[in-house]
Amino acid sequence: MEWSSTLSWLMSLLLLLICSGNSEEYAVRLSLVGFLQVLSGNDTGIIEKLGWSAATDPCTDGWNGVTCNNRTSSVYKIKLEELGLRGTIDAGRLCQAPSLAAVSLLHNAIRGEIPPEISDCGRLTHLYLGGNSLAGSLPPSLTLLGNLKVLDVSDNDFSGELPDLAKISGLVGFLAQNNRLHGTIPTFRFGNFDRRRFNVSNNLFAGPIPPGGDRLDQTSFIGNPGLCGKPLPVACPPSPSKEDHKSLKLSREKAIMFSGYIALGLVLFLYVTYKLIHRKKRTKHRKIADEKIASDGSSVKSSIPWSSTEASATATSSLIVLKRPGTMTDLKFDDLLKAPAESLGRGRNGSLYKVTMADGTCLAVKRIRDCGTSAAEFRRRMERMDMAGHQNVLPAVAFHCSTQEKLVVYEYQRNGSLLSLLQGRQLDCVAFDWSYRLRVAAGVAEGLAAMHRELLADGIGHGNLKSSNILLTNVMDPCISEYGLVADSRSVEKAGGGSAVAAADVHAFGIILLELLTGKPVRNEPSELARWVNSVVREEWTVEVFDEALVSGGASEGGMVQLLQVALRCVHPSPAARPSMDHVAAMVNTVREEEDERSDVSEP
Repeated sequence: MEWSSTLSWLMSLLLLLICSGNSEEYAVRLSLVGFLQVLSGNDTGIIEKLGWSAATDPCTDGWNGVTCNNRTSSVYKIKLEELGLRGTIDAGRLCQAPSLAAVSLLHNAIRGEIPPEISDCGRLTHLYLGGNSLAGSLPPSLTLLGNLKVLDVSDNDFSGELPDLAKISGLVGFLAQNNRLHGTIPTFRFGNFDRRRFNVSNNLFAGPIPPGGDRLDQTSFIGNPGLCGKPLPVACPPSPSKEDHKSLKLSREKAIMFSGYIALGLVLFLYVTYKLIHRKKRTKHRKIADEKIASDGSSVKSSIPWSSTEASATATSSLIVLKRPGTMTDLKFDDLLKAPAESLGRGRNGSLYKVTMADGTCLAVKRIRDCGTSAAEFRRRMERMDMAGHQNVLPAVAFHCSTQEKLVVYEYQRNGSLLSLLQGRQLDCVAFDWSYRLRVAAGVAEGLAAMHRELLADGIGHGNLKSSNILLTNVMDPCISEYGLVADSRSVEKAGGGSAVAAADVHAFGIILLELLTGKPVRNEPSELARWVNSVVREEWTVEVFDEALVSGGASEGGMVQLLQVALRCVHPSPAARPSMDHVAAMVNTVREEEDERSDVSEP
């Protein structure tokens, strides 16, 4: 009897130790079961059908609607769609699952509001609540979900103004159509969204569509009577003039008082003007002296430096205009040379200037010296490239060619270059994440492939492709600049045919892929980056190659490895072993499409 009592005590102690060791996991299971009870409105039939029980393990015992992380054996995704759930969302219990990244409750009859505790799900990347009976305002705490990529609240009864979801830098999908939301639309990073992942149609929004929204279809915004601006056909009314704001009616006494203030202000204004005029006179000679000292026109606001020989040739030379830049009605060589210019940099092929024309239009002017081609040949090349063209290749606005020097004029791109992003520049309109880097890679590949198809027969390649020559348009699309300006492409063509021109460009594109994957901009010699990557891959430490920002941001390791394989084929030491740009573009687009599919699969 005593032995039996002792055995019973030992078994109780063992059970206590086992339960204690699994207490955290048990607490998570208990919370999730409680979440389902509230969500279903205590519908025991649904709970039994799904097989959720605190006595079983959601990963090993296969709870229906639950996907687990195989590596950590923790709940990763909850998908409860079209089950007739009629309860409310208990975010406090839901967010007890520490690894939860995706939740889909689409097409049920869930009521109530989104609780502010939803921000406790700190690892949440995808939240799908569309097609329910949810109401109230979207909680401001949604903006605290810093890892959120897709939010779907469509087809509900939400009202109120949107919280500033633009604070979530990695948001690539927002669906809120068919609600009663009002107010203005936040200034999202519209460059992050594709056309099927942003929709606020059929609400009560008003005011102008924020900058960048014009890159989307009008179907993303229709059904909001108060909205205006592109892409909608309704133009926004002009801003009120200053005169419209002068509606104060002053009494006689107040008018006398204010006239005194005006008189005093006029005296002060005249005094300040007097001082400024004298200061201007003192600095005028200093500025003239500074401009004379500048050897290459790199002063802040000088004109483009031009030799006396070339200046005299302007009388007989002309600027060949290919397209009208911006709002300008006319572009003349003399106006271009006299306009204020600032140096943007100097390379082995010439200097680049930002020129501000009289009407405020900004142009980028590439000044090329010793390009090794005659004026006639240069003109033929420029006209041939203009005929080719592609949406991801920056077209020349105009050009000038003479015996000694050439000028090529482009529209100035205010968002800078890919190199600036690699160097850490932050832009409000787009996040430099895996999705955007794939978008850049695909755009550059398609543009380069299209130009090769049109121009390689003439021996015209890019010749100087690098991340500083990948510019970003106003909607953050990549755009290849300075295509075909380097005469070296002709010498390469003579040495090895058009295939040699193509192989050189393919190698340069491979380096750009490596920069996108590693986050490391080329410092001196591009081949150094390729050698480093190859050495790491040989040591079977491939993951160490990738940019930490991509890894921590949840980029797909499989997708990054695939793109790395494309890059390594492009930088193969043997030019003959490198693929064509058509083949490269197809491979990059395959990676991008598979990533989109992988994202769709990971989205409940």
